[in-house]
Parts: sequence; structure tokens; C-alpha cells
Amino acid sequence: MASVAELKEKHAAATASVNSLRERLRQRRETLLDTDVARYSKSQGRVPVSFNPTDLVCCRTLQGHSGKVYSLDWTPEKNWIVSASQDGRLIVWNALTSQKTHAIKLHCPWVMACAFAPNGQSVACGGLDSACSIFNLNSQADRDGNMPVSRILTGHKGYVSSCQYVPDQETRLITSSGDQTCVLWDVTTGQRISIFGGEFPSGHTADVQRVSINSSNTNMFVSGSCDTTVRLWDIRIASRAVRTYHGHEDDVNSVKFFPDGHRFGTGSDDGTCRLFDMRTGHQLQVYSREPDRNSNELPTVTSIAFSISGRLLFAGYSNGDCYVWDTLLAEVVLNLGNLQNSHDGRISCLGMSSDGSALCTGSWDKNLKIWAFSGHRKIV
Repeated sequence: MASVAELKEKHAAATASVNSLRERLRQRRETLLDTDVARYSKSQGRVPVSFNPTDLVCCRTLQGHSGKVYSLDWTPEKNWIVSASQDGRLIVWNALTSQKTHAIKLHCPWVMACAFAPNGQSVACGGLDSACSIFNLNSQADRDGNMPVSRILTGHKGYVSSCQYVPDQETRLITSSGDQTCVLWDVTTGQRISIFGGEFPSGHTADVQRVSINSSNTNMFVSGSCDTTVRLWDIRIASRAVRTYHGHEDDVNSVKFFPDGHRFGTGSDDGTCRLFDMRTGHQLQVYSREPDRNSNELPTVTSIAFSISGRLLFAGYSNGDCYVWDTLLAEVVLNLGNLQNSHDGRISCLGMSSDGSALCTGSWDKNLKIWAFSGHRKIV
């Protein structure tokens, strides 16, 4: 039987071999990719989106949480937002009036994710209790004002990091977890339909941080992980990932499909956002920023979203910046963090309304802010 020292030596040799192959693959990809989106667009005479500080303004500040805001989601139809906070509450807001329609006290205060059902009648949340709780917003609160849980989805062996309903399907929900897996659930029965990763060799090898479902083809979704990769999954084939995307050098904190469903964006602890082609696996563009002027450190990307056309990429950073990138030219056209009424802390989450008219940002400063395109500005 091999000794521990021999096993460690074999493991180190195998790791070195894998890293060497990965580097050779990266170099080979670079030789095949003779350009990127920005260089090609500039060669075609494209110019950056013109943006003035008054084109996107903070029109609402949603105050009510007493702890850091960790997650938010818009309803697909109405102007409602649900937010999850370190204070152990979910709050449902009317984005037009800033009024709270529901304040739900959670059994486990350590909530990390929340999501609206497609019909806007239910919300889901998950966190360090390793479960995903479903609340029907039409339920009657008890004497203490607490809303009953309508369903608890249990089965993960680690914290629930994100959750998203399958578009147009109130009974299907996908979660990601610190147990290195994603799960497709039947919300009606509370049963797991499929597990993505885990014992399967093509799964993630570290915590899964985020999922994004392709609205153009709801059988496909991507997951971003602390193993620095993004994986594409087909819910009809749970046993293996369809494709693995490399490029980031640190945890992938956010993934989001491009509006056309053929590409997706990512945000990472390495301080960059990236754009990938889902079908070819190619990295199309890197969105790199300068280090923070105060600390000289590179802020991490916490959350991303696209405008309704895909021309703009919104990226929230750990230092409170929120960059508006021109996706074609990889240039920053605006930093919401420099505008009046900007957040006073880390941007932890952001999301675009379904009609593309407003962006909502959540922060460790305990507030949410709604940014709207000014009246004369065409939505892009």
C-alpha cells in the first residue's frame, strides 16, 4: 500500500500536469482567437455609447432593512422587487412608490439569495440553513405578523447561494449551493428532480455561487463557481456538464445570460467581467478595470446585469462602484458610484427590470436604489 508521502507526491505531479495542460490550452486558444469583440468593433468604426451623468439617475432609495442587503430580484411583469438582508427579513417593494408590500421574518436569519416566481405570487429564499424556503404572498400572516412557509426544499449539504425560477414555470426552481451542486426542484412536491454535479466527474469542484437560466431556451443554464469555472448544463441531461468555460483566475461570483441567449457574462473575484460564447466556448471579451485609487487594490465583481439590448453591462464592485460598460467596445461609459445619491458601501447585488427601464442595486449600506433612464434617454 502506498504511503501518505507517496500519495501526496502523485497528487502534486497530477496537479502540475493538469495545470500544464490548462496553460497549453489557454495559449492555443489565444493563437486561434485573432481578435476580440472590442478590437473588431473599433475596426468597424463603432464608437462608445454616449452617456451623461444625468442619463441614468437615482430616482428611489428603498430604506427598511437593518442589515446588509445580499440579494434582490424583480417580478417579470409588475414593478415589484424582493430583497434579502442580513437582518433576516425578506421585503417586497413596490418600485414605483417605494412602499413595502410585505416584510417576511425568516426562521433562519442567514439568508443569501431570493427570487420571485414568474407569476409574482410567491418568493423563494435560501442561505446558511442549506434549504430553500417558499412563501406564498397571498397567505395570511399569523398573530405576530409572521407569514407561514408554504414549502421548504431540503436536500443540499451546504449553504444555498442562489435560486432562480425557470421562466414561465411556477413549479420549477434551480438552486446552487456550497455543496458544489445545483438542483432542479419541483416546488409543488418539494422533491428534487435532478442534481447537477456532485459525484459526476464533470461537475464543479468548489462552491457554486450563482446560476442563470437561458430565457431563450429554458432547458439550458450556466453556473459559476469558486473553482474559477463556469459550466453549461442541460436540465434533460443532469449526468454531465455540456461545456466548461475557463478564463477567470479567481471565484466566479456572478453569471448572467446575454439577452439573445447565445452568450453570457460573468463577474469574478479577479476583478474582471467576461463575455463568453455559449456554443463555441470562446471568451469574446474581458472587461478589466483599474485598481481602486484609495487602496490600490483591484475591487472584486459581485454582481452583473445586461441592458435589454445587451449593449450595456452593469457591474457592481466590492468598493461601491457600479460600472456601466459598453459591451461592444469594453469601455466604461459611466460609474454610478460617482453620482449623487450613490451607495455608501459594497454593491452586493443588482438587477434590471423586465422592460429594461430601471436598474436596482443593493448594498451593504442596508439600502436599495433604483436607477432610471431619464425621460429623453432612449433605453439601450
